[in-house]
Amino acid sequence: MAATGFHTADELNALLPGTLPGLLGIVVDTHEPGRLTSHLDVRSELLAPNGYLHAATVVGLADTSCGLATRALLPEGSSGFTTVELKSNHLGTATDGRVECVATNVHAGRTTQVWDAVVTNAGTGKTMALFRCTQSVLWPR
Repeated sequence: MAATGFHTADELNALLPGTLPGLLGIVVDTHEPGRLTSHLDVRSELLAPNGYLHAATVVGLADTSCGLATRALLPEGSSGFTTVELKSNHLGTATDGRVECVATNVHAGRTTQVWDAVVTNAGTGKTMALFRCTQSVLWPR
């Protein structure tokens, strides 16, 4: 992704069809510099064979939310970013309903950004996962 600056939620949603986040059904609800909210609706294709939401779906929601929000805080002249580290603590799950995510910036430097995300079961209000990632800022050669 190129350093493109701030995008509205609608502009970010327009980037998703035909990509993994689009396949997962991720929808950006709000975006402001340093904070993004999103959701996905649980469906059978997103479940693990045990009938519960697959952990990769939760990680995909959190990482996508942090990644899309990273774009607004990239330094002038950078060419994009890539996730270099992520960690996820799963505290609960879902079998249906809506899953929501709030991504917030912790650090926006010249070479890295650090983001936290909280994934919540919208029906119960319970935290499903705590997520943290580091984005490496890319520069033209």
